[in-house]
Amino acid sequence: MKEKDFQNDPLKFASLIAHQLQSPLNAISMALQNVLAEYTGPLSAQQRGPLERANERCDQAIGSVRRMLAIIKAGAGQGADEPPASLAGVVRQAHAHHVPEAAKRDIAILLDLQAKPCRVKLGEAAFLEALNALLNNAIKYTPDHGQIRILATTGHADGFVRVVLSDSGIGIPEANLGRIFEPFYRTPTARKSSQPGIGLGLAFVKSVVEAAGGTVGVGHSADLGGAEFALELPAVEEAAETAEARAGREPSLRVVIIGGVTAGPKAAAKIIRLKPDTDVTLVESGSVMSYAGCGLPYYVSGVIRDQRRLISSPAGVVRDPVFFRNVMNVHVMNQTEAVEINRANKQVHVRDGLSGHEAWLPYDRLLIATGASAVVPSILKTTLKNVFTLHGMRDAEGIRSALADPLARDVVIVGGGLIGIEMTEALVLKGARVTILEQRPYILPMLDADMAALVERHMESHGVRIATRTTVLSLEGKEAVSSVVTDKGVFPTNLVILACGIRPNVGMATAAGLELGETGALRVDPFMRTSDPDIYAAGDCAETMHRLTGRPCYIPLGSTATKQGRVAAVNICGGQDQFPGVLGSCICKVFEYSVGRTGLGEEEARRLGYEVVTVLVPGLDRAHYMPAAAMLLLKMVVDRRTRRLLGAQAIGPGVADKRIDVATMALSAGRTVDDLANEDLCYAPPYSTVMDNISTAANVARNKLDGNFEGVAAADVHERLARRDDFVFLDVRTPEEHEQQRLPRAVLIPLGALRGRLSELPKDKEIVIFCDLSLRAYEAALMLKAAGFPAVRVMEGGMAMWPFEKVE
Repeated sequence: MKEKDFQNDPLKFASLIAHQLQSPLNAISMALQNVLAEYTGPLSAQQRGPLERANERCDQAIGSVRRMLAIIKAGAGQGADEPPASLAGVVRQAHAHHVPEAAKRDIAILLDLQAKPCRVKLGEAAFLEALNALLNNAIKYTPDHGQIRILATTGHADGFVRVVLSDSGIGIPEANLGRIFEPFYRTPTARKSSQPGIGLGLAFVKSVVEAAGGTVGVGHSADLGGAEFALELPAVEEAAETAEARAGREPSLRVVIIGGVTAGPKAAAKIIRLKPDTDVTLVESGSVMSYAGCGLPYYVSGVIRDQRRLISSPAGVVRDPVFFRNVMNVHVMNQTEAVEINRANKQVHVRDGLSGHEAWLPYDRLLIATGASAVVPSILKTTLKNVFTLHGMRDAEGIRSALADPLARDVVIVGGGLIGIEMTEALVLKGARVTILEQRPYILPMLDADMAALVERHMESHGVRIATRTTVLSLEGKEAVSSVVTDKGVFPTNLVILACGIRPNVGMATAAGLELGETGALRVDPFMRTSDPDIYAAGDCAETMHRLTGRPCYIPLGSTATKQGRVAAVNICGGQDQFPGVLGSCICKVFEYSVGRTGLGEEEARRLGYEVVTVLVPGLDRAHYMPAAAMLLLKMVVDRRTRRLLGAQAIGPGVADKRIDVATMALSAGRTVDDLANEDLCYAPPYSTVMDNISTAANVARNKLDGNFEGVAAADVHERLARRDDFVFLDVRTPEEHEQQRLPRAVLIPLGALRGRLSELPKDKEIVIFCDLSLRAYEAALMLKAAGFPAVRVMEGGMAMWPFEKVE
């Protein structure tokens, strides 16, 4: 191109420059984002600030290049075949995108949608970019504490839709109105201001709007006092429909979802997939949404270094309001509190947490996914520093920051439930000395006491101090917490994590007259409907049903919330999906141990009236000759009358999740231990033993039920030893094993020598036999019974599942 051509057509020159800049700017932007994500190493606060500002400027430059190219594209008539955009959807996207920026300067952006559902003759990307350009200018030239209004209307006789954007800014001088849409033109008032700009935004708006057959005008706002831009765009003409087609077509739904962490985002995504034209608004009080709460302990420990990985999809896309807007077509109002539900008018009252702006959102269907809050006993409520719960990104950041202090090395966790235990490893990895204070007799109430005791021993081997049956009375300190006072003494500390459980957030729902269930969470039917048929609930705020007992239960888990959100979405869209309830299946990582359970525990099953039979079975999770083989300790709970499996628990360094999942499927299907023992499970040495652990446990249960095996629990043996009951405690391991580690009062007769030494054992006393895994003990018991010994029992689980002190 010649220099003369540049002078006659500056847009062509700008287009050439834009094309040249696009690739290097994108490369710079990608490099800056990688550095900011700390993929190239950790950043200090001093480094992060300048890099973030550079990234922001780079984004602005990319936006200018994109607008320049779009002007040329529109002028050439390209992009006319793009699908028409939803008027309300795009207007809401633009509004949501700019509210946080405007709030920093206390500028309110008011949205007035007087529009019926319709589409405009303009592609979504171009329409959104045009509105963004107008809003960018409005925010730029509106003083602090000002106002911006977006008014969208339909139903005009000329078949056009109108979007009017007004502000209370500096306005445009009358003499400059005729040139305002020229490329590179800036009014003298704009040039004198401190705001940056090159004069392409309005030129872009004019180009894309006119290319779509619309018009754009500018004037002065009569009521706000600043500038006023009016876009007119042709509405898309829809093909004529037959009466039958109109009758069979369902109207577009307006769905409001309160809660944007787990169940809410899942439901929003599913609704859009099922009914793309649904108007979905998601209201979230926090700034971070759709985050992986179960990953917070790993973020605290540093295993996950970048917070954004917890709010990213598997493909690495951050699930922020922009993602939900651009990908899901969901309007997100984050940092917005839902204040009230008006069931009579089918509206939700919301308040913007930044600007304070309030509005009423109409709905046809409402989903409550408000989750739960951490329980903090009134005696522990404090303003002392370094006291946290672990219920959200803010707590995780606070704990990470506190652990960065060299003094924050003594940590007390109040509560030995799932949350507290999951945090323990993270804290130890950060170099902290951890004490767990638990009011109940044992930690991890998801387990039975005998299994929980084994976990306690394992944690104590990693330096964790555990104090059960301990009641916390107060937290003490001056500015920061320095000690925890209990009924068992005072525990010095630099940091406290309150893990006392969670409580469903149902205040707004109960104020609206919705019914609660017996657990204190919202009562829902299998379709996730509340007592109001147009209001659904899912996640940690909702009650569910236990599949075995048929009773309501409250077992808040992220996996349950996700499934419930999907079921609610299907039914909101007119489906008939049902959520069948839960079995309480869960698993957690405790150092190198996996700890999992499903179904009923032993004591729970007894309380429900079952005639309970239990088995404790240790074993390797794969062939013993494989290098990765590891121990897994299984407990199975069975109903004697029906031989049905009632529950299973697994702990140890071996692979537990697959065995618990198999047990879960057996529970769901009502299978017996006879079925489970002969189930056609996969086998190969790297994956399991030739008879899998779960099958072995089922066979042990069958032997018990059939009278071929009499067992006794380690806890019962320990109690009898403490009472000094008169029985023979027989160890049938090798002398080498006995010498390395043994149990109190044990008599050693190796299995290989037992047949020749039967005369050494009294027939008038009970004999309790043990070995390392109970396999040799079982063989010994059969031998003794065949020899006429009347009272022979095997200590289940052997040395592997003995949770008490051993003699070294």
